[in-house]
Amino acid sequence: MRLLLRSIAFRSRTTRAFSSTVSVLSKMKVVPVLVSADNYAYLIIDEPSKKAAVVDVFNVEKVRAVAEQEGVSIVAGITTHHHHDHSGGNKAYGDKFTIGDNIHVRCLATPCHTKDSICYHVTDSSNKSQSGGVFTGDTLFQGGCGRFFEGTGEQMRASLSKLATLPDDTIVYNGHEYTAGNIAFAKSVEPENPAINRLAKLAQENKVTTGLSTIGDEKEWNVFMRLDKAAIKQATGEEEPSAVMTKLRELKNNFRG
Repeated sequence: MRLLLRSIAFRSRTTRAFSSTVSVLSKMKVVPVLVSADNYAYLIIDEPSKKAAVVDVFNVEKVRAVAEQEGVSIVAGITTHHHHDHSGGNKAYGDKFTIGDNIHVRCLATPCHTKDSICYHVTDSSNKSQSGGVFTGDTLFQGGCGRFFEGTGEQMRASLSKLATLPDDTIVYNGHEYTAGNIAFAKSVEPENPAINRLAKLAQENKVTTGLSTIGDEKEWNVFMRLDKAAIKQATGEEEPSAVMTKLRELKNNFRG
């Protein structure tokens, strides 16, 4: 399996620019690592100290190889939930972390996919004008959400609502590359939403979509974050938000489009 190595710099939402070089103002860099067919791990790097935390380490050797290419030492492991394809490498790195001198991590409890699902809002304390990124594991995907393996529709509604309170320009880094399938389902549910066509264009132009959307984008094109919209209520036949979420996930589970 070829390693995916791509650095994404945090820039303002007005420019929506992404670069392989970290911005002068930012001391934080995020490097996605494709550790299996569609699973992402991430290195969160504090540039001045050359220290990094790894998010959802699964294949330790691949993550370590990328860390060596970046010239950084891994000082912490962060896990979004207990499924083996996200936590399989934990014995190598443990579960307590600090990331260099500049990176602030805020943990957000987002139960549903699993009872212990956690999302991590990560910001650069040296650059307070930027909203940073959120590592969502299998809770929020580009255009979708995770299955309700250990939770309910109400829990997922509450978890996505919590993520929706983050600044709109917060960049989304998720656990899997599921965007193409999520687009097809979204079009079947909300066919008149022009924002879904923007997501489709993004996916056509980028084989890797993680890190290329924001919380604000997801509120525009992710049907699981749009439970109050008439088209989605009509598609599910439900009105109450938790019931809409439950039915919407059932429809997605059975979708073959």
